[in-house]
Amino acid sequence: MLAFWTEAAAFLLRWLHVVAAIAWIGESFYFVALDRGLKPPKTGAQGLFGESWSVHGGGFYLKQKFLPAPAELPAELHWSKWKSYTTWLSGFGLLALTYLLSPDLYLIDRNVADLSQTQAVVAAIVFLGATWIVYDGLCKLVGFRDGLLGAFVAVMTLALCDVATGVFSGRAAFLLVGAALATIMSANVFFVIIPGQKRMVAALAKGEMPNPLDGSRGKQRSVHNTYFTLPVVFAMLSTHYGTAYAHEYNWLVLAIAMAAAAMIRQFFVVWHSGERAWPLLGGGALVLFGLLFWLSPAMRPEAPVNPVPVASNADGATMPDGSASPAIVLPDAWGEHPDTAAIQPIIEKHCVACHAAQPKLMASAPKGTMLDTPERIDTYAALVHKQAVELKVMPPGNMTRMTDAERAAIGRWFVNRREGVSIQDAASPRE
Repeated sequence: MLAFWTEAAAFLLRWLHVVAAIAWIGESFYFVALDRGLKPPKTGAQGLFGESWSVHGGGFYLKQKFLPAPAELPAELHWSKWKSYTTWLSGFGLLALTYLLSPDLYLIDRNVADLSQTQAVVAAIVFLGATWIVYDGLCKLVGFRDGLLGAFVAVMTLALCDVATGVFSGRAAFLLVGAALATIMSANVFFVIIPGQKRMVAALAKGEMPNPLDGSRGKQRSVHNTYFTLPVVFAMLSTHYGTAYAHEYNWLVLAIAMAAAAMIRQFFVVWHSGERAWPLLGGGALVLFGLLFWLSPAMRPEAPVNPVPVASNADGATMPDGSASPAIVLPDAWGEHPDTAAIQPIIEKHCVACHAAQPKLMASAPKGTMLDTPERIDTYAALVHKQAVELKVMPPGNMTRMTDAERAAIGRWFVNRREGVSIQDAASPRE
């Protein structure tokens, strides 16, 4: 019952997170389009910086921007903040409900770093907070030298990719880098942009001229948020694709993909200025296609499928629920031509705790993939091979300690199955 309600809460939080993020990102695109589309004003109103006419929804709109402020405080003001706060809060709630409550499943890969559950959770939280502290420190140190600051932020992002993939599982690392950049974005709104705007409004209410530095700082952080937008979206979505986060150089995969996303975002920024910078869009697309080619199976060595010896559980591994992992002693035929029945004990040991009609670790099998019968194992044979042999991302963080010999057995089974070879066929004389 607890597993069900945990999953239900995650479902609702994910829905809220996506809706809020769409609203926030949409607003980001709108304000960039508004800023970039401003033309010199045709009136002489005090403080009027630019204006823009548009037609939409059966009517016409006149949008004006005042710097640093209009002569009088308007009666009503729109504040762009709650979409940001809701996105971050729902995202952190979802992170806590899934990754932080089940670190063995999602955060830890002992082939990367042998962390305890507590260490992994603390490291994840520190990673988010430290990223903001470093970024905010860079902004204060460099000031308004935007080119230099941009270079520092790019190096910081590259370092985030390297550090995260060196501490957490690949899947968690990608998500946490995205969450760290999203934390910067929302913290920019909460700690810099909105407080500055409140001071500007308060000054205007007193009949004073607002400090232009508040507007400049807010603008600078807003620009950074603009370029973080698509890289964050990529980092969040990429957790569904083991080909990316399981790569030997996954830190570089993430960095390249986010760089391409930033190039594409710049294309839209320039577009709103009335220019068509097609090289930016084309360059971003070429980088992504080059990355996909690098990740393709043709660029990876074949998974090991050589015969392996009979194996047993001699390493003292435990099941995800804490119970002792069952010993596996398989027939001699395992190493040569394993059939589904021969590799089923491996699947039961390492996969069925999650991938079953009634899993032990969650309310339902992830993506509906169930491996608790020979027929279901055959149905998902290609997926089992890809996740356990090619990418080695299953079991998550290798928490059940699947051995290379067991992975090789699954590889041989898959090849034999694909080629139509069985134990019985192998035992029959060949012409």
